Amino acid sequence: MDQRGLVEQARRGDHDAFAVLIDASLARLDAAAWLILQDAELARDAVQDAMVRAWRDLRGLRDPDRFGPWLHRLTVNACLDQARRRRRRRVAEIELTDLDHPLATDAATEVADRDLIDRALARLEPEQRVVVVLRFFLGMSLPETAATLGVPIGTVKSRLHRSLERMRISVASDDITVTATPEGRYA
Repeated sequence: MDQRGLVEQARRGDHDAFAVLIDASLARLDAAAWLILQDAELARDAVQDAMVRAWRDLRGLRDPDRFGPWLHRLTVNACLDQARRRRRRRVAEIELTDLDHPLATDAATEVADRDLIDRALARLEPEQRVVVVLRFFLGMSLPETAATLGVPIGTVKSRLHRSLERMRISVASDDITVTATPEGRYA
């Protein structure tokens, strides 16, 4: 049976026809995904995601003769999704250390640092805060942040610069405010 006939059968819910269509493309899909992601496990996940999307959205395919290119496009999009997730995970896995402080910190220090950052973030305007959160907490690149906010990349850069400067000032002022009053209490 030709590809068009198999697509029509798969549209009607024929799992075997869909399996034949996928089997014919699987090696190329795997190879393309591996070349894009350079990771066998992520490539398999992307191909599997593409196959699930293909089965789910097959009825929306307007031209059955375009099944192959459509399946490749789904695979490329799934690879890009995997790459975005991997970038976000990598950002979360990177731990920055301050060279002026000891490398080993206790839980109390980590809580205090987190509290300091939370207070500095709370002092930002929402437009400034969202840029910092998207960029550093969600690990988005500058172009991704700009696209998410619907603003030019230059606006993201300037907001980020102003936000970080304001946070630096806030953190510095928090460090200075712990002083003893004449009565012996701490302000």
